[in-house]
Amino acid sequence: METSTVAYITLKALNESRTNKYVIFAFSLQGYIFTLFLNLTIIITILLEKDLHQPMYIFLCNLCINGLYGTVGFYPKFLSDLLSDTYLISYSGCLLQTFVIFSYALCEFTNLTVMAIDRYVAICRPLHYSTVMTPVTICKLLIFIWILPSCTVLCSIILNITLPYCRLYVSTLYCKITVSTCKQDSVTFVFNGTLGSIYLLMATFVIYSYGKILFACRKSKENQAKFMQTCLPHLISCINYILITFLNGFNFDFSGKNIPEWFSSFMSVAFLVNPPIINPIIYGINLRSIRRKTCKCCKRRRVLECSFTF
Repeated sequence: METSTVAYITLKALNESRTNKYVIFAFSLQGYIFTLFLNLTIIITILLEKDLHQPMYIFLCNLCINGLYGTVGFYPKFLSDLLSDTYLISYSGCLLQTFVIFSYALCEFTNLTVMAIDRYVAICRPLHYSTVMTPVTICKLLIFIWILPSCTVLCSIILNITLPYCRLYVSTLYCKITVSTCKQDSVTFVFNGTLGSIYLLMATFVIYSYGKILFACRKSKENQAKFMQTCLPHLISCINYILITFLNGFNFDFSGKNIPEWFSSFMSVAFLVNPPIINPIIYGINLRSIRRKTCKCCKRRRVLECSFTF
């Protein structure tokens, strides 16, 4: 089927009864609101407090912004589908959702990689930290975090829309334009292989950097304390994201083979739902500066509300 003839794509994963859909809608809406609250709290706290205008917190703020970006690409459409009897998405809407969700997924990984670079320099090269992590370097890294995923996903979509379509439906809760194509040409194969190699190198660097960090922390109590306060949350975030991404890929390969349908649906969106909730909680609990500044902002807000009341 030619791309020009594709008007709508069907999302086949939403086959629950009407009663179940209302229950799922209620929990999903609460989860979305909770996700917005957690990430906006971290973002606003970092933006308002000048003491937090440091590389580590800037990258953390960007991580939360990316979390909001990914959830916006999923939750509004998913919630509206739960209240609808037809689960259609326009072809252009499918392209947009594919771009947002997959650029979010890759941006999450590049952001975690850059945060690993920041922690590596801070602990293994502390004397050079201020000269390496300059405002110019931070801006370049932020551009890298967003540009590389956006360009790679855009190129992947352009390559895929030139291929014929076998089916006009997807079996997940969001639209993935790539799974509807019938074949993969050599250009697409080479592109995907190159892209996979790039992100594999990033994963290798994250492992290498944390090996060096752990080695540097062996004999220094100061570095050990710094690791527990600043590196442990990032390490947990990395493990959490890599694990759910791996499970999502596993589920994609073995879908329909002795795997419950509800588990298949959940795993297909775990990388969208889990990190935007877990990341702000992990950093909010482990980073004392974030906790103090958040409490300070909340107290300041209560004082302002009381003043306006009187």
